[in-house]
Amino acid sequence: MRQPIINLLTVASAFVMLLVLGCSAQTAPVPPGDAITSEQATFRVELVTDGLEFPWGMAFLPNGGILVTERDGRLRMVQDGMLDPTPITGVPDVFASGQGGLLDVALDPAFAENDLVYLSYAGVDDDGRSSTRVARGRLLDGALDGVEVIFRSNSASSGGRHFGSRLEFGPAGHLYVTVGERGNPDTAQNLERHGGSLVRIEPDGAIPSDNPFVGRSGALPEIYSYGHRNPQGLAIHPETGRVWTQEHGPQGGDEVNLIVSGANYGWPEISWGLNYGGTPVGSGLREMDGMTQPAYFWDPSIAPSGMTFYDGDAFPEWQGDLFVGALKFQLIARLEMEGDKVIGEERLLEGELGRIRDVRTGPDGFLYILTDEPNGGLYRVAPGG
Repeated sequence: MRQPIINLLTVASAFVMLLVLGCSAQTAPVPPGDAITSEQATFRVELVTDGLEFPWGMAFLPNGGILVTERDGRLRMVQDGMLDPTPITGVPDVFASGQGGLLDVALDPAFAENDLVYLSYAGVDDDGRSSTRVARGRLLDGALDGVEVIFRSNSASSGGRHFGSRLEFGPAGHLYVTVGERGNPDTAQNLERHGGSLVRIEPDGAIPSDNPFVGRSGALPEIYSYGHRNPQGLAIHPETGRVWTQEHGPQGGDEVNLIVSGANYGWPEISWGLNYGGTPVGSGLREMDGMTQPAYFWDPSIAPSGMTFYDGDAFPEWQGDLFVGALKFQLIARLEMEGDKVIGEERLLEGELGRIRDVRTGPDGFLYILTDEPNGGLYRVAPGG
């Protein structure tokens, strides 16, 4: 396992804001179709489609189609490698500013029977402040029908920072939602606020009876874990069913976390990074009693985003590995796993595609990638010999 070293250099504020607020860097050249040899596999990168405006999340439909969110508020359909020029209608109004907008998309576990699609997004409250929300509706004939909000964060704030927000269904059918602390770090330690938490709800928004804070005074029953900063990655291990997240640190200290019910992950009391400008975070400590350590961290930051456990058949060498997209260094980090431990890191496609916003394992066993660009692309990683 790579041992990160704390970077004590001050990062210029303009450069920090470019990375933190999700501004686009110029797209790097797409690698040629020739085979790429990595430590454990040989692969090719294929462009499925471009023309996506700052895509954020994707979901695979049973008919082979792929739903893709665009941060400005459009839900797009990709079918047979073609981007439908007409966006899907019925999407809720979004607050598209900074990191806010239309974020993740997920299918109901019973989608084949109920056609339900879930969206996370930044929405504006009556007072003009914005918060993370989740809505669901039925996908029928190119439109979302009967859309209803099933979760609304109570950590609204002005500005466009730290919404989260990824969606994943666990093996028992619960919906997990990552919620950023909206640039207000102290909310992440306040169990009466959603900011900086992982939320677990039923598909209709109800509270599971076995959530860790059900019945506890001064705590929201939908919170499953807390002490997070801006978690933009979420994945369920395909064999163990355990929940993993990753989150942006400040200046250094991006984290991958194995989630334990009711656990406190420390932000902003402890961190492996520094505040922008180089001052200590919170107490300046990296560890504290009662706070859970990350399974892995990066320093300097890679600005991680979507992630997936690989469980396909196309790359048997990668079975069980965790793939994490990175915005800052424009790469995919392959974390080699041994049980619940990260034992190695390999960096793939660094600087080749642009800012990686999401990476998922497709039903065909290939890896799929979204790039965070004004002309963003959907790419497929396929075997190449």
